[in-house]
Amino acid sequence: MNRDLTELLEEWPFQPGQINVRLIQGNDGEPRIQVRLDLGLLQMFVDGRPDGQRPHGFDSLLEYHEARIDELSAGAELAAQGQDEEDEDETPESLRILTPDECRLLREEAVQYYHRYIALLVLEDYEGVARDTSRNLRVFDLLSEHAATEEDRRSMEQNRPYVMMMRARALASMALRDDEPKAAVHAIEEGIEALRQYYIDNDALEAFEQSGEVAMLREMRDALVPKLPLSQKAELRQRLEAAIAAENYELAAILRDELRLIGGDPSPPAKS
Repeated sequence: MNRDLTELLEEWPFQPGQINVRLIQGNDGEPRIQVRLDLGLLQMFVDGRPDGQRPHGFDSLLEYHEARIDELSAGAELAAQGQDEEDEDETPESLRILTPDECRLLREEAVQYYHRYIALLVLEDYEGVARDTSRNLRVFDLLSEHAATEEDRRSMEQNRPYVMMMRARALASMALRDDEPKAAVHAIEEGIEALRQYYIDNDALEAFEQSGEVAMLREMRDALVPKLPLSQKAELRQRLEAAIAAENYELAAILRDELRLIGGDPSPPAKS
């Protein structure tokens, strides 16, 4: 068997400054993602774990550990019934079961999914990006709640804002592809709000305004606002007039802000 990749690499030369990705058909007839690197090729499965492995018979290590913890949680809930209410949100020590080696393997697995969702973004497979980013956020949650050491519990948190941003970007791109700019703006606004809450929960609200991920989502939202249909402006205008008539000034203020955002006239309607 000829194992030399030279001919394959020459057929698809590496292009610096961009992500070189393509979709090919595997020998089994199933699609594969290929990424051209300067020193070779990276190939991944489109579904399941990117390397095609099934650890412990599960689709991924994440699913395996989630199943383990679900079983342990059932017993822990029974044991915790007599505890004070103020402790009910704390993860019991008996569920801090992920060893440093298990956490390391989970992080390495998450990197595989990272490589795939970046490739899927280039291929404009936004459903795949949303799936893999949502999945990696579950990894972060699992480590945060169930790692045995504080170091491992915090080990992936610096990556959470980026993955949240990428997920919101994918959801917005899906809506845009379906010619739904209003839904796209909504997905971005939800992403921004989720990031705001993340920084609030971590006592770092000042970092919210400095966040590159927030800035990127805001730029995407601002680019989409002019594409919103006029019907939305008319709808907001009607709701504003109704709120003023009902003397619901708090709602009216919110609606004025929304009209300003989409370029509508927020001034009160002229009386005849």
